[in-house]
Amino acid sequence: MNGKIVAGGLVVSSILFGIGLWYATNHAYYKPIEENTTQANISLVNYQGIQENVLASDFEGIDGEMSPLKFRACFKTPLSLAMMTETFEIYENPVPINAPGWFECFDAQQIGLDLENGTAFAFLSEANFQYGFDRVAAIYPDGRGYSWTQINECGLADAEGDPLPAHCPPAPEGN
Repeated sequence: MNGKIVAGGLVVSSILFGIGLWYATNHAYYKPIEENTTQANISLVNYQGIQENVLASDFEGIDGEMSPLKFRACFKTPLSLAMMTETFEIYENPVPINAPGWFECFDAQQIGLDLENGTAFAFLSEANFQYGFDRVAAIYPDGRGYSWTQINECGLADAEGDPLPAHCPPAPEGN
């Protein structure tokens, strides 16, 4: 009889731990971004290296304080893709990262496929907005836009303890 109680306790504990872990991973450390805040501004870097706010509407976004990689956003822009590709810096090697399942407007796999096949174009939104992390925006011809944060080669080299590439700014103290 004691063995059943111990086994039952282990099963219940494991289930509760699993639920807590799932909640912490998918909900606890995310917060919505209000549309009328500066964090909801969508900006892109032009070919002169100047960051410009772009017209955006229907903004939905999430972020978290625990990691710069938690930022995701969905929006629409009336700007033409032709004008944007002539004005703003294309981002090389964009890799959208998955959003929590409940943030339904952001489908990282589809965005990634569309970037690969040329259905969407990625632009630099902000380089090293936090050391080693770039903000990226993908724009579709119909004006749909998606934004996320991804680690850049400076951040990757710093995290792995490798020498920084020559173009990287020095890593901040404590990294």
